Amino acid sequence: MPYEFKFPDVGEGIHEGEIVKWFVKEGDKIKADDPLGEIETDKAIVEMPSPKSGKIMKLHVHAGGIIHVGETMVTILEDHETEEDAKKHMEKKAEQKNDVPYTGSVVGFLEEAKDIKPIQATAKQESSAKSQDVGITATPAVRNLAKQLKVDLATLIGTGPGGRITIEDIQKSGSGKKEPTAAAGIKVVRKYDFFGYIDRVPLHGVKKAVASKMTESIFTAAQLTNMHEADATDLYSLREKEKAKYEKEGIKLTFMPYIVKAVALCLKDHPNLNASLEGDEIILKKYYNIGVAVDSDEGLFVPVVKGAQDKDIKTIAKEIEKLANDVKIRKANMMDLKGGSFTISNLGAVGVEFFTPIINYPESAILGVGRIVEKPVVRNGKIEIRKILPLSLTYDHRIVDGAQAARFMNDVMKRLESCNFEGSSEKH
Repeated sequence: MPYEFKFPDVGEGIHEGEIVKWFVKEGDKIKADDPLGEIETDKAIVEMPSPKSGKIMKLHVHAGGIIHVGETMVTILEDHETEEDAKKHMEKKAEQKNDVPYTGSVVGFLEEAKDIKPIQATAKQESSAKSQDVGITATPAVRNLAKQLKVDLATLIGTGPGGRITIEDIQKSGSGKKEPTAAAGIKVVRKYDFFGYIDRVPLHGVKKAVASKMTESIFTAAQLTNMHEADATDLYSLREKEKAKYEKEGIKLTFMPYIVKAVALCLKDHPNLNASLEGDEIILKKYYNIGVAVDSDEGLFVPVVKGAQDKDIKTIAKEIEKLANDVKIRKANMMDLKGGSFTISNLGAVGVEFFTPIINYPESAILGVGRIVEKPVVRNGKIEIRKILPLSLTYDHRIVDGAQAARFMNDVMKRLESCNFEGSSEKH
């Protein structure tokens, strides 16, 4: 006989739910534990697994419909059954209404006895003053749940009719606090926490990959951040002067190309900042490929400007703009996202000054660029208002010493402050 899968009692005092969506349709082949659909109650979203392998004969409630505990959700023709079995079953259902009461629970589905007979206390239970000469009334489903969670029914006081022990009584007991749904493979996602209702957003795709990589980075590299202030007054003026000229060529000029170039030129003199650690060896990279973190709707990407030390500001500006646009429209070539040796992250565009960027592991360092702000600065004994660029360098202290990091940043700031972007990867 085809198997009728009924909506079980998932606890929490739930009596009904709404079918949010089906993952299957009539005629589909399924395996045991395959997800059938999602059911939403006023307290949780429940992902319901199939109890049997076979073929979906009938979905008894359409998506958006309401189903009550004990009502048939799905009829499944099991693998060992034939279409003839299904036909006979449907004919029999049409002729007569099955009036057998049915109780579903999170640990199984058993027909409920019309007359509930007390279970007499066992010898072990009789040692308890509470259980002596007292019968225990509970449905088969409740007894199964108690067995699964190792709850002694004799220690409970039933709150059901006639002192009957209910599923809620087990769940409220100390031993019943573990999730009963785990035993049946039912996934329950609550829509609330202790303080009120919440929304849940799946972590997947790029965001999940970034989360995994950042976790690896923070738990692997010994990360330390140095913070500096560069006087960007002259750089600001240079960029303002060049911006109009670049716009005529369809290029958006930001401060990033200057920073990328300055960093690339300085890395060759500070090789540990352009390195990674493999076992007991520090890998010093002789190429200077600068990754530029780009925010998108899908998450954080880091396209790479390769050979930045040998490119002029215009070329770097064009390349950064193209890479950023490709990322945002999801057309970036995979090779554009690989091969980085050092990364720059810019939060200045959204108003941040100083921050502690996380290393793009396995690289040894990352530079955080903040928002340029005007500050009073003493120069030659006089107070002047200067444009200050906040810079935050995070580095792997296993590879880079604090003094090395400071000397590198002093060189980077010197190039930015003097607007010196000349040079290549050739040694001095």
